[in-house]
Amino acid sequence: MSREIAEAPAVFAASVAQSVTLPDLTQLRAIYTVARGSSDAAANILSYEIMRETGLPVTSLPPSIFSLGRGVRLTDAAVLVVSQSGASPDLVGSARGAREAGATVLALTNAPGSPVEAEAHATLSIGAGPELAVPATKSVVGAIAGGMALLAALAPAYAPRAKASATALAALHGRDLPQKKALLAALLRASHVYVIGRDTGFGAAQELALKLKECCALHAEAYSSSEVLHGPLQLVTNPLLILILDTEQPEVQPSLDTAEQRFRAAGGTVFRLRASDAGATDLTPAAAAAALLCLTYPLAHDAALALGHDPDRPTTLAKVTQTR
Repeated sequence: MSREIAEAPAVFAASVAQSVTLPDLTQLRAIYTVARGSSDAAANILSYEIMRETGLPVTSLPPSIFSLGRGVRLTDAAVLVVSQSGASPDLVGSARGAREAGATVLALTNAPGSPVEAEAHATLSIGAGPELAVPATKSVVGAIAGGMALLAALAPAYAPRAKASATALAALHGRDLPQKKALLAALLRASHVYVIGRDTGFGAAQELALKLKECCALHAEAYSSSEVLHGPLQLVTNPLLILILDTEQPEVQPSLDTAEQRFRAAGGTVFRLRASDAGATDLTPAAAAAALLCLTYPLAHDAALALGHDPDRPTTLAKVTQTR
């Protein structure tokens, strides 16, 4: 896992740069994503970026709509199926069902020739190469980059910004957050963790919370900063560690500022993390979310080791999850 985390910035740069050939999407009215776990977090990040740049609605469909139900009408829609293995039965069935329902199916996978690809009209590559650790890291970062390559094909004006982001993120290789030592100490003391973000940062929060569960067996929950100040704020009355993932978009700052102030005032231990803390700037919001993952995955890895867990092979998990 440590080696694969170190490879993530280069994977991002290569995946963003891929050439994308799309079918005719001139009548496209909506995009739906289908994914599970870490891939769903990547899809969430991409949904905000694609909506902002294209004006198209983008939302997630649960695979069970196809695997347990009869599907939905998808005329003039594209369905982006994100799957590292391209082999989970429910995602293969979703790709097939979406195609039969009239959608243009786009596969974003890390396994050339996968069953999901066989059901798709076009394929984008995550391009992470073999990923041996059970927790996905470089393939998640590559999936975000592959989705950005898709967006560059849909909205050519976005392409230069995606390219600049790839250059900036590649420079993160070997860098750490300056707060890493304090963050690790806080994680080792924590029983409960909130990971908070907004916009693309919310998807990054979902992914980091999942990694803390997978690797460290820590109770971690992800929240949007717009939602966490409702009922969930009350849990700060118990010892609570709060990690705020800040993508540095101007429009999300007031929401993150309010969440930080309220949690600090209530006595929570709060860290606010930015990619610029490690020198990465000139990032699109999706790339900023990917950069925050590159910088926080090592925390999950190192905390797992310190807590006596094997981050490469969590005891209850498998690389490909067989769900229907």
